[in-house]
Amino acid sequence: MSVAALIVAAGRGSRAGEGIPKQYRELRGMPVLSRTLPAFLAHPGISHTVVVIHPDDRALYEDSVAVVPSPGPKLLRCARGGQTRQDSVRSGLEALAGLEPEYVLVHDAARPFAGRDLIDRAIAAAARWGAAVPGTPVTDTIKVIGDQSEVLATPDRSRLRAVQTPQAFRFSLLLDAHRRAASAGLHTFTDDGALTEWAGLPVHVFDGDTGNIKLTHASDFQEAERRLKGETMAYVTRLGTGFDVHAFGDGDHVWLGGIRVPHDRGVLAHSDGDVILHALTDAILGALADGDIGTHFPPSDPQWRGASSDQFLAHAVELVAKRGGIVDHLDTTLLCEKPRLGPHREAMRQRIAEIAGLRLDQVSLKATTTEKLGFTGRAEGIAAQAAATIRLPEVSA
Repeated sequence: MSVAALIVAAGRGSRAGEGIPKQYRELRGMPVLSRTLPAFLAHPGISHTVVVIHPDDRALYEDSVAVVPSPGPKLLRCARGGQTRQDSVRSGLEALAGLEPEYVLVHDAARPFAGRDLIDRAIAAAARWGAAVPGTPVTDTIKVIGDQSEVLATPDRSRLRAVQTPQAFRFSLLLDAHRRAASAGLHTFTDDGALTEWAGLPVHVFDGDTGNIKLTHASDFQEAERRLKGETMAYVTRLGTGFDVHAFGDGDHVWLGGIRVPHDRGVLAHSDGDVILHALTDAILGALADGDIGTHFPPSDPQWRGASSDQFLAHAVELVAKRGGIVDHLDTTLLCEKPRLGPHREAMRQRIAEIAGLRLDQVSLKATTTEKLGFTGRAEGIAAQAAATIRLPEVSA
């Protein structure tokens, strides 16, 4: 049977931090894409491989292919990516259509650890079912939440799977589903299994590989580097706490968690007065035993007057990375009578996760009043307390 591989490499990878797209960043001296391709090019069951790239990345792509050992005739001319991942996959499928492969495996370029066994299972699953995705058991309890962060349901995790790539399909089936979705004006599917489900076709799950990680955040790159070195890094866990408070003053908004929140007061502060981001910054610095926010950004320095506090938190996270560490979790409690946190909680969590390069489930945000007691109870100011859990490489005495 004829099997083609489609490698999706057109994304921007913004969650991995600033710089070139993550699929072209180096891992142990080679671009990520250069480490992803060989498993597919060397597999005897795959006849052709096409990579879908962003139009601006041609030089980066060519540099990556140049260091792939013996790419050979299996590697076809790259295809031009689209505005969304779905558009990019369809572009790759159209590029393969003239070859009429029987099956196709769709794989993310940012998963450089897909091994031969996983590819074997993907090909077998495509032949057996026509549409199949690799999945691994979910070990955490999952909650379905509502608009106010209330728990709506707790699914049985024995029936849940975390889905990976390569996803495997009968070629004609997947191409038809993509064409139908495009004709319907749908362009936002981020998973080919989900698009195939939308098309009304059954999708099956085969065994994935827990080592088949996707490089999404900066910490994923650090872990991948250690894995390629064959090292098992010993870490020590550290906990830091932070607290910040600002008095209310004239104004019509406050900054909280990186979000501008309308309010009938402003805050008196040298920077933008974001107590949540300030407390989180101090918590990380505390875990590092590296002073406090005033040490790194002294209020006597005029350059920080009115400064956006996202740069303070980003700086603290960068210090962890420079020490070879990983930020595991950030937790904050806001103390105030007003404004209400609820309507803005998820936007704040998302913004904090973006600044720190974390997943959303690594950011917790809560609020409480002080039962009308103290300066917060009298609505004279606002405060936040935070905790940060990090891991640092263990240093021998």
